[in-house]
Amino acid sequence: MQILVIGATGYAGRRVSAALARAGHTVLGLARDTAARAALDLAVNEVIPVQGDFSKPETWRGHLDGADAVVHLLMDMSDPIGADRCLFAELAAAQERDGRRRHLVFTTGISSYGRTGLPLMDENTPGNPQSPIGFRFTLEQELADSGLAHTVVRPGFIYGGPATTSMTGQWFAAAEAGAPVFYGDTAKRWSWVHVDDLADAYVRILDNPAAADGEVYVIADDQRLTALDMQHAAVRAAGYTGEIALESAEAGGMLQMAADQDELVTSGKAHRLLGWRPRHASFTDNPDRHYRAWKAAQPTS
Repeated sequence: MQILVIGATGYAGRRVSAALARAGHTVLGLARDTAARAALDLAVNEVIPVQGDFSKPETWRGHLDGADAVVHLLMDMSDPIGADRCLFAELAAAQERDGRRRHLVFTTGISSYGRTGLPLMDENTPGNPQSPIGFRFTLEQELADSGLAHTVVRPGFIYGGPATTSMTGQWFAAAEAGAPVFYGDTAKRWSWVHVDDLADAYVRILDNPAAADGEVYVIADDQRLTALDMQHAAVRAAGYTGEIALESAEAGGMLQMAADQDELVTSGKAHRLLGWRPRHASFTDNPDRHYRAWKAAQPTS
């Protein structure tokens, strides 16, 4: 298959793109600048960097012509609702032009649920519309109503590798700066997933996209530690021995507010239907290894 990956130069996007290429697909990775280091890293992994800015559909519309599938891994913070609706419209228009159904793998996340009060959530758990990013559930429903071939992936909190936009990467950086802060409820627990385990889920979906059409998959492992315990492990791995300051979720911004509650999920459906199982049990199994990977990915002066 030929697959266009939107968000290919991002944290999860690089690993997903590389995994799809290793699986034998022709992968086009959308990049604003195909000469930038991130785009060249795609090429090293046999992904073809193609120029385009997601916020400007005229720059990437042509890349849909030969595509059999599209993987969307980007949230456009300047217009997160409008940008994704534009993607749906572009896919519908491309199908109208040539009659080909392109399979969209649409990525949201478990923080979209918001505060549900449930001890464990799955694909059938309704989201709380008061969540700061609850609009992603609305987008999922609009996609389901569109008639487009699609699969929705809701990852847990991602860790591993360069951790560029991972909470763990933020914790490592704050520890090195000597000022780690924990935002919000100190008792909250989140479900997590290693970035390479997440990439494996996309490969499995696109191995047989027809079987996954219309499905939603939660992708996370079974670790159940509090987020604060996770942060303690991260900052100790980075060599910080002091206390972690506590602040309100509001002080951390929208994404901290969106995640300020228990977010524990089960991936039983992915186990059954995709045969997916995480190969990495827990971030805390080897936080030193994850710190070294993050550190190696930092730009040198």
